[in-house]
Amino acid sequence: EARLLARFDHPSLVKVYRFWEANGSAYMVMPFYEGRTLRDELRRRGGVVDEATLLGWIGPVADALAVVHAELCYHRDIAPDIVMLLDGSNRPLLLDFGAARRVIGDRTQALTAILKPGYAPVEQYGEVPGLKQGPWTDIYALAGVAHFVLRGKTPPPSVGRLINDQYEKLSGSDLEGHFSTRLLAAVDHALAVRPDGRTK
Repeated sequence: EARLLARFDHPSLVKVYRFWEANGSAYMVMPFYEGRTLRDELRRRGGVVDEATLLGWIGPVADALAVVHAELCYHRDIAPDIVMLLDGSNRPLLLDFGAARRVIGDRTQALTAILKPGYAPVEQYGEVPGLKQGPWTDIYALAGVAHFVLRGKTPPPSVGRLINDQYEKLSGSDLEGHFSTRLLAAVDHALAVRPDGRTK
């Protein structure tokens, strides 16, 4: 995790200044961050958020993921309790890269199953032919976070959606008028069950 994070420099990614092994353990030096999780902030607000606030949380995380994805790395564990809003600036910070994996060349190595129901797309539930993990995996999870902000609940678990999709689209719902159709449709698109139907 330290080696991975030390490679990146983005305001919404945890910064690692230095890491080393000693005394039979591993250490890393990072800034001291103070804040609260996105989940806690939503609770504090009583679940009331406007579009500008939502985009202010999700946009920088999406930009940070683009930096990570450019190096063929995937976070694979994004959820409302993995995004911290820093005290003072309210800047979102993506935490916990323990589940992140790197893909080398065109070969996707066997990736362990890391699951947060509602945020984990179907390809994270195991080795399924034709359903590889990639940037679209993190995009699904980030859209799940946006859904949680918009609806106050996670989307239905993706593996169940393959059999009986009970996902209720945000576009065309009662959220229209409070949030732009473009935003709601983008979240719906990113939450497509099959990877080939999602934003890339």
